[in-house]
Amino acid sequence: MITHHPSLLRPPILTRRVGVLGRRPTLHSLLSATVASARPSTPPLRLRPVRAAASRVGGDGGKGAAPPRALGAALLDFASSNFLPLALVSGVILGLLDPNLGCLAHKYSLSKYSTFGIFVISGLTLRTKELGAALEAWPAGLYGLASILLFTPFLAQFIMQLQLFPREFITGLAMFCCMPTTLSSGVTLTQLVGGNSALALAITVVSNLLGIIFVPLCLAMYIGAGAGVSLPTEQLFRSLVTRLLIPLIIGKVAREASKGIADFVDGNRQGFSVASAVLLSLASTSCSVSFQCHDVADLVTS
Repeated sequence: MITHHPSLLRPPILTRRVGVLGRRPTLHSLLSATVASARPSTPPLRLRPVRAAASRVGGDGGKGAAPPRALGAALLDFASSNFLPLALVSGVILGLLDPNLGCLAHKYSLSKYSTFGIFVISGLTLRTKELGAALEAWPAGLYGLASILLFTPFLAQFIMQLQLFPREFITGLAMFCCMPTTLSSGVTLTQLVGGNSALALAITVVSNLLGIIFVPLCLAMYIGAGAGVSLPTEQLFRSLVTRLLIPLIIGKVAREASKGIADFVDGNRQGFSVASAVLLSLASTSCSVSFQCHDVADLVTS
């Protein structure tokens, strides 16, 4: 039984063409047909594959979120990224909790051996081209030497004016301003952050060698002879040579003499940085005890 007229089943385009053929074309109909033929045809619909999207659907309702990392892996990543601060803090806390360990480390010269090892590692990891980069950065080197040997000691006279007790603390803080940069920590920190380690090494060596001349002058000028401080110049120079220059030369000569050593060091630079950080933390453990375990020479060169 037919419930619809057959003309209703015709496609619209056929109906439109029959209507057009059944009457005389007008200007409006011709323009409409031209515009309709000029329109771009609608591209056919295409179905995208859903295989990749389906693989990301998990038990979280299809949000595609990555599964949370294990706590142990996150802790290992944090310890690896912050190894030096954690080692330094652990060494200082250990020395404060049990000062006898620090005194024992000082008795067996752990700080001296640690500093020796740090500069051996610095010589092993020092590339020749890095020396050229250090020479190119001579303005930064001059600024570093001026701030260490001139500007920071100048602040000592203002620190001596502070009315704090005990006075020994103020005197020690002023002496600290007159000292050159530390031997162990500066180069290690620069290596870990990817800085110009050759420049840091040059500043460390030159400032400590010049400090033998500048430190007594600064102490006499800004602190005064009444502080009761005397520096063993000969002992300081010998300590710098044996703990800084000699291990640095040993490491650099070993690198240049053997290509196998150089390739091994370059392939394990991260491991050598960690070893340097461990030696630095051992040195800090030795130095985090009371001052009766140290003399002035160790304060200057440690």
